[in-house]
Amino acid sequence: MTCLDSFAEITRRDEPLAPYTWLKLGGPAQYLMEPRTTEELVGVIKCAHESNVPVHILGDGSNLLIRDEGISGVVIRLVSGDFSNIEVKGEQVTAGAGTLLSHVISRSVAAGLTGLETLAGIPGTVGGAITGNVGGKSGEIGPLVESIDVMTSTGEIETIPAELLGFGYRKSNIDAAVILSATLKLREGDPNEITKRLRKLWIMKRASQPLSSQSAGCIFKNPPGLSAGALIDQAGLKGTRIGDCEVSDLHANFIITHENATSADLLRLIDLIRSKVEDYHGVRLELEIKIWGN
Repeated sequence: MTCLDSFAEITRRDEPLAPYTWLKLGGPAQYLMEPRTTEELVGVIKCAHESNVPVHILGDGSNLLIRDEGISGVVIRLVSGDFSNIEVKGEQVTAGAGTLLSHVISRSVAAGLTGLETLAGIPGTVGGAITGNVGGKSGEIGPLVESIDVMTSTGEIETIPAELLGFGYRKSNIDAAVILSATLKLREGDPNEITKRLRKLWIMKRASQPLSSQSAGCIFKNPPGLSAGALIDQAGLKGTRIGDCEVSDLHANFIITHENATSADLLRLIDLIRSKVEDYHGVRLELEIKIWGN
């Protein structure tokens, strides 16, 4: 018996993770745990650290591929309670790390605050969005972050100001065990104008991306000054299929997964795309999605 067994009420052993990801692929977690309070999370993190058990934080699963064999250690989901609150004070919005980014966008727009609407249509949670500095042509989340609260691997809670977070293209230098919440600094604006911009960006995104299909969003990062989707398209790869995974005909940087797809299929298709693009353009594509498992 380990200290992890004392958290049986919030634990599922050998839990399939595919249903928790947008790709609907992958094997089980050794432990899937859903702490309900910060205190409960402190206990889980300390226990895992003392037991030398790896910890993985699962957000909305929107940019994640889990290998078919699954993953060892503790997978933590922060989906309710302390981790899904949104608070608006003046031009500041504070949101729990497990809050869906779309909910924070809606809340800020309703409060007449501008800035986040440029991220319309981007999936995932606040914690994942900040870790990967999500964004698009209209902007990134990094410049809107004022500070974040994090928990270290020993269960200590710290506040880190934005200037120490090292935001770059689809990255940050956050190395804490868990992001707990984030405070964003927005600006007051005309609610009608903000709503119009939000709708326009959402319509444009729906027209150019296969949002109604099963996918993980963009698979590859854009190389400097280039579009990964355009490079894949120019290499003649739209519609390319391995098993039940295929490159989208609408946006070549999206891979659609069908009913009988496997993570192995997707990984082979990723390798094929990288190889063909490198042969055709001399550019090595870098993954935007995360891969869990051995």
